[in-house]
Amino acid sequence: MKVLVLGSGQLARMMALAGAPLNLTVIAYDVTSNAVVHPLTLQEQSQSLAQAIAQSDVITAEFEHIPEPILSLCAESGKFLPTPEAIRAGGDRRLEKALLDDANVNNAPYAIIHNRVDFDHAIAAIGLPLVLKSALGGYDGKGQWRLKTAAESDAIWHEMAQLLEQDSRQAIVAEAFIPFDREVSIVGARDKNGHIAVYPLAENVHINGVLSLSTAIDAPELQTQAHAMFEAVATRLNYVGVLALEFFDVNGELLVNEIAPRVHNSGHWTQQGAETCQFENHLRAVCGLPLGSTKLVRHTAMINILGEDALPTQLLTLPECHIHWYGKEKRAGRKMGHINVCGDFPGELQRNVCALTQWLDSDKFPAIHQFAKQFELTT
Repeated sequence: MKVLVLGSGQLARMMALAGAPLNLTVIAYDVTSNAVVHPLTLQEQSQSLAQAIAQSDVITAEFEHIPEPILSLCAESGKFLPTPEAIRAGGDRRLEKALLDDANVNNAPYAIIHNRVDFDHAIAAIGLPLVLKSALGGYDGKGQWRLKTAAESDAIWHEMAQLLEQDSRQAIVAEAFIPFDREVSIVGARDKNGHIAVYPLAENVHINGVLSLSTAIDAPELQTQAHAMFEAVATRLNYVGVLALEFFDVNGELLVNEIAPRVHNSGHWTQQGAETCQFENHLRAVCGLPLGSTKLVRHTAMINILGEDALPTQLLTLPECHIHWYGKEKRAGRKMGHINVCGDFPGELQRNVCALTQWLDSDKFPAIHQFAKQFELTT
């Protein structure tokens, strides 16, 4: 089978790698250059998007922010999965909030802002502090503000007003600030027959709004909550493929923060830690193949490599360390690759993550140094 992926970044790359053993051919469409490319080499292919659509058996996506004309064209082919509705909800926080409400899934109180009157009403109705997010675009901490006091409202409104003026489709979603204990996420897959398989929860550490460290965890009560919410959202969307839900853990109660209708950064640990990785399971789902087992086979943590194109070779002396590069040009803050670290039991995983601190700089990899300090305090 031939699979066309909208987007040509690292997620399409890893789908191609996962699909090859299943005899699935993956090509990618770069929505920026409007070129069909090889997902590993990024070499342009001698075909148009229309030709690629016609020659593909399945079309899917590696990200949510797909231009509407492209999404509509692919949807008209009848080959696009998960669904255009899911992709639109993942790319527009207004639709995402409506979806969560419709699926009866817990999320933070919110209001939609189009103008200053809406802004003032949100402050009065929800109270401070507020987290403010652009409805369209914005990720890894971009397009977001935090309003802590009324005295800051004029300055923050000025910045938001500029954003609203630039795009008539734009809006701001105001959410109540949630004092959470930690952030966790669940990644799972749903096939064409409605069968669902979810992976163990991952605990996530963000630095400056960017995911830095994800660790698979054993938390049965939270897992049950997360599974139920995953099923509610996936069923509501009649979803096919891999879907991720990010949560706030508030005293043992989960609230959905965001959804991602695709394979997800916090699921990269599955490449070494699960029986079937998220990339293979996404392809299995959209291609009509049986879902693979999501069983944890090794305790695993994932560390993002941000803005670095080289790592100390000493890392490879650790047998449980696996490096995945994305083949990108170096740029500050850019996701260049990730490291998966494994252990046969939780304590061994913790020691192996701590071992990385002897080679990785604390300024470039602050999350693992924080992890190591916490580990020292509890042992």
